[in-house]
Amino acid sequence: MISLPFWIYIVVAGIFFSGFMAIRAARKDHEQEQGFIAQEGEAYMERLKEEKERRKTISSSS
Repeated sequence: MISLPFWIYIVVAGIFFSGFMAIRAARKDHEQEQGFIAQEGEAYMERLKEEKERRKTISSSS
């Protein structure tokens, strides 16, 4: 192996560590976004269900 200055090994290790942390943060962010999307989807479906029931009661009372 070629004898390189010690600081070069530290820089290369830092680059790999930075890449690892970026991937880890992106994955965690994606999971949080998916949770938020699922939560908003459930709220939307609940509003649709309530609107459908409201229309059903209005049409049956006419």
